[in-house]
Amino acid sequence: PRVVDGAVAFDGVKDGLFVAANPLAGWQAFTVEVLFRPAEGGPTEQRFFHAQDTGAARVMIETRLDGAGAWWLDTFLLKPGNAGLPLIDATRKHPTGRWHWVALRYDGKTMAHFVNGMKELAGDVVFGPMLEGKISLGVRQNRVHWFKGEIREVRFTPEALAEEKLQRVK
Repeated sequence: PRVVDGAVAFDGVKDGLFVAANPLAGWQAFTVEVLFRPAEGGPTEQRFFHAQDTGAARVMIETRLDGAGAWWLDTFLLKPGNAGLPLIDATRKHPTGRWHWVALRYDGKTMAHFVNGMKELAGDVVFGPMLEGKISLGVRQNRVHWFKGEIREVRFTPEALAEEKLQRVK
């Protein structure tokens, strides 16, 4: 990827960043927030945040594009041996080409995801705490489902932030 105006720009074909650390390791509850701008013209399914530990537990934040200038959020938690939980609703669309804050929050029982501080979906899931591992930005760790767009900031908080404390595009 390349840096453009303080953000990391991904081409949707071969750009990804891999970090040999898992900031979520050991946390019973957490919030991951990402400031990103999905671009039109990328793959339909895009994984732009993927944390995975050495035991194969996963935290994923993804988009789905409709090909007509909109995207919707898809988030997923999985602890092996338990049912994973995807949160996705294709009716909750947002425009591509604009900056958005997205958040995935887990309080030890309930997972929820947000776009610009507004809750979209929630559900109960058995998850965590995660072990040591790694994260990838711009692509799933097995190098499929590349992201086209930009990421400016990723925040990790060791608690489930209240809705009013979540980041929003102003």
